Amino acid sequence: MIKRIRNELAPHGVLRVGINLANFLLVTGREENGDPEGVSADMGRAIAEKLDLPVEYILYDTPGEVADAAQQDAWDIANIGAEPERAKTIAFTSAYCEIESTYLVPAHSSIQSIDEVDAEGNRIAVYARAAYGLWLIDHIKQAELVKTTGMDESLEVFIDQKLEALAGLRPRLVKDIKQLPGARILDGQFSAVQQAIGTKPNRRNAADFLQQFVDEAKASGFVAGLIEKHGVSGRLSVAS
Repeated sequence: MIKRIRNELAPHGVLRVGINLANFLLVTGREENGDPEGVSADMGRAIAEKLDLPVEYILYDTPGEVADAAQQDAWDIANIGAEPERAKTIAFTSAYCEIESTYLVPAHSSIQSIDEVDAEGNRIAVYARAAYGLWLIDHIKQAELVKTTGMDESLEVFIDQKLEALAGLRPRLVKDIKQLPGARILDGQFSAVQQAIGTKPNRRNAADFLQQFVDEAKASGFVAGLIEKHGVSGRLSVAS
């Protein structure tokens, strides 16, 4: 059975793992040879070891680039936020960890809750191709989304255009708020980025194997151990 999964999942004889370098909680550094360090890289390595395969990391600067490469022969599995738009071309496991997404509002803002952000006249800076950005595109009805190409640009646009809200991952907003005296991060979340393992569609045996791996990794404490190992406890949570 393992041989069949190896042939289906890694026909080139090496497990090519697509890694999104932009997620600073899941990629926390680089090794001397340039390979990524972090929860994401260790999950990929563990899957390769389970299959008795060498691992090769295919690195991308943004999650959108990882998703775009799904229709190419570029990676065999990818660690990326699962969401409906990406699921059109990627078969995802259930999530193994998650990150809260919420809003930051400027000093003197009258907005007190997440529900108040989606209102006519409000403008939200958002990294459009992040998983939380794709969620907002599908769910925001009245506010205007000011779409950017990255988290740094979102912060710049929020400040320069004096927008009413900045959408982002809570840990990143905790960092951003240090530049914004009087700003507030709203309680709660509008969504949670569900970090999962994706592969190409129509790989049924491989998909079942990956789902079983994720289930075991959560139940055994392996994912929790990686979160602690890489110093992201309290910012990254094991998915329920």
